Amino acid sequence: MGRRWMMTWALCAAVACGLLWVWPLRDPDRLSAVAAVLGTVIALFGVLSAWAWRAGRGRAHSSSEQVADAAEVLARTVRRQWEEEAVLRQLFDPAPLPLVWSDCSHPGVSDHRQLVGTAVVCQADDPQELAAAFGLLARRRLVVLGPGGSGKTTFAVLLMLALLRTRTTGDPVPVLCSLSSFDPARESAGNWLRRRIAADYPAMADAENYGASVIEDLLTEHRLIPVLDGLDELPGRSRAAALASLNDTLPSDTPLVLTCRTADYVRAVAESGVLTGAAVLEPAPVRTSDALDLLRLATPPDSRRQDGWTALAEHLDRLPQAPAAQALTSPLMVALARSVYADHDNDPVELADTERFPTSADIERHLLGGLVPALFRRARRQCPARSWDPRQAQDYLARLAAGMHAQGTYDLAWWRLYQWTPALAGPWRRAGTWAVIMCAGLLLTTSFLVAVLDAPSRPEALRWFPLSVLESFAIVPMLGLSGLIARRERSLTRASAMAALVALSAGLVIPPASWYYYRGAPATEIAALMVASIGLFCFALWLVMLGAGLPSPPRTPSRSRPARRRWRRQLVRALVLVVGVAAITETLFLSYAMAGYEDVLPSGTMPWGLVIGTVGGIGLAALDWVRGPSTADDVATAMSSIQADRLVSVIGGVACAVVFNIPDGAMRAGPWAPSDPLRTTGFAAVVGLFHCAIIGLTTALAAHSWPHYTIARLLLAARGKLPWRLQAFLADAHQLGILRRIGPVYQFRHARLQHHLATRPGRADPRTDQRPDRSSPVGATSS
Repeated sequence: MGRRWMMTWALCAAVACGLLWVWPLRDPDRLSAVAAVLGTVIALFGVLSAWAWRAGRGRAHSSSEQVADAAEVLARTVRRQWEEEAVLRQLFDPAPLPLVWSDCSHPGVSDHRQLVGTAVVCQADDPQELAAAFGLLARRRLVVLGPGGSGKTTFAVLLMLALLRTRTTGDPVPVLCSLSSFDPARESAGNWLRRRIAADYPAMADAENYGASVIEDLLTEHRLIPVLDGLDELPGRSRAAALASLNDTLPSDTPLVLTCRTADYVRAVAESGVLTGAAVLEPAPVRTSDALDLLRLATPPDSRRQDGWTALAEHLDRLPQAPAAQALTSPLMVALARSVYADHDNDPVELADTERFPTSADIERHLLGGLVPALFRRARRQCPARSWDPRQAQDYLARLAAGMHAQGTYDLAWWRLYQWTPALAGPWRRAGTWAVIMCAGLLLTTSFLVAVLDAPSRPEALRWFPLSVLESFAIVPMLGLSGLIARRERSLTRASAMAALVALSAGLVIPPASWYYYRGAPATEIAALMVASIGLFCFALWLVMLGAGLPSPPRTPSRSRPARRRWRRQLVRALVLVVGVAAITETLFLSYAMAGYEDVLPSGTMPWGLVIGTVGGIGLAALDWVRGPSTADDVATAMSSIQADRLVSVIGGVACAVVFNIPDGAMRAGPWAPSDPLRTTGFAAVVGLFHCAIIGLTTALAAHSWPHYTIARLLLAARGKLPWRLQAFLADAHQLGILRRIGPVYQFRHARLQHHLATRPGRADPRTDQRPDRSSPVGATSS
């Protein structure tokens, strides 16, 4: 609200000062007309500021009914999300692995028994037992430990589904969030959790239906159970800080589930203390008989592979310490064995070959290496038209794993893909890339207009292409410095600072060009034109940055999209904005006529002020409309997130292109530049306006995630590093169970699979062909 109020009154001040500066130069006697027009302008801007104030006032705190409704909507959304994910992960096909979980025997990791509650012993394949065991905890706080591949994430998902299936109205809603995106040095655990829920579940950001404080109220009233997966995914120095932040920023009776590797949690507890009031569980090893029973049930009964499982069981009965027996004590290895053997034609009896597999690590590498080809071969048999070549698919996945390994992350976030390309990774390289794109757009636009339109002034129009290129490179310092600013959201202060920076750089570019193009004109007119050109150019950029943000990739993509609900209110807001801007521009045109400047206004009976103002108002209304909060009940996915950000980018870019043209159009019709050669022909003016539109469009696009992602994806695909249809490939890998999805982020189903693919012989880093050796990412994803 404050930003809109300041923006409207800043525009009012700019228009008023401009009128006071122009009029007395020509006719000091028309002070009454000046006062009348200024009064009209101030009144119109007052209407707009009142609209901004009322819009901000509407974001009230959530009521009890709104919080209750939001909880029910969130419960349905979360359950649908994880029921689908459980099907893809085959958690209930044919049944969960009967893994026993009990109190951790490691000393010093659990809180006092009177704060924790009763001892816990439960089986992961019994949903009723899981929900009951969690409900018996005094504060419903639980830490799930175990080595890599012990089934910690699977246990967390099964617990979530058990709580959701037994949930009644008013019960808290479990929500799983991956801790890999949490940086305790930059934000508190509470702020991060609120941000993640808003990003993963866009419906919770709908202030119209649920109020502005719904997420805060859900947490405060203990209507949520945060399930925080993968404390070990954080860098070693951040784990203890993250644990301390959970204790410091969340009330000690807030329900909570946390997963972590045992050794990493022990070290974090030694530095920061235990998680207050939390019970700590760890799994018992998988019994070989249970593993083989599950694998038999997952294999078709008439398959010859049943004989292979029988032969393997007999081998393990004779040699209970065989490598295969040791490998099958891990839930991860059981899941991989199912994918490689139970659903395919491979014979599992080969696991009994101790010469081929002398250790359990050899069996693990064999299963990890055979997973991707086996799953893609199955997909090719089922649907040859839509499948990927198994060898090519494994190569793509290896490059993705290598890129994630190089970034030190387990999250494949599409909006960070630009960091994988040298042309976009650094702020100054990114600035140069966008400047080149801007120049290419200017060249293509000029060439198209010259080739299509039949005008006698083409040489005159082409004269201004070098000046537009210079204006493009005057923006480079702004593009580079924007990438160095930690917070890149829309801000009046940051936009003003960047506009001042552009004024300095433009002051070095535009004056020499103006002296060259306007040589022979009076020095006072050239000076006035230079000042007007720089001022209005920076004013236009200021408007674009207020609407779109600083021209640098944001930390997270836009989750807004046009709201389909309450369309009448949206229509009224748009009409107020369009009418207000149109009235202001018409007032400006009338003020020129009243001041005696009829000769510089377009001829004819067309109300140009209303036309230009309506176009500009529609552009600003489109920006306001598209930035309304999403009202969809669906969970955010990678594809939906891309589509939302793409829509905001395109509409915002077009609107900013129009907004950027308004000050430039005012300068071209201004009385201070009667010798402007661009006013000699309509064609040259059209070329100039298209050039300004390209600059405004490019600057606005550089402030969003989708354009950076698109450029990076095309560059990587052109080099053969990634598929052209990247999201389709990732969706197929997710459907096959190779990737898992948490909100808009993909992860490999286990950190071991990512590490195996990233370090396999022949793999290449998609960023460069010669990547320096780096240690593996700290931590690992639980499974």
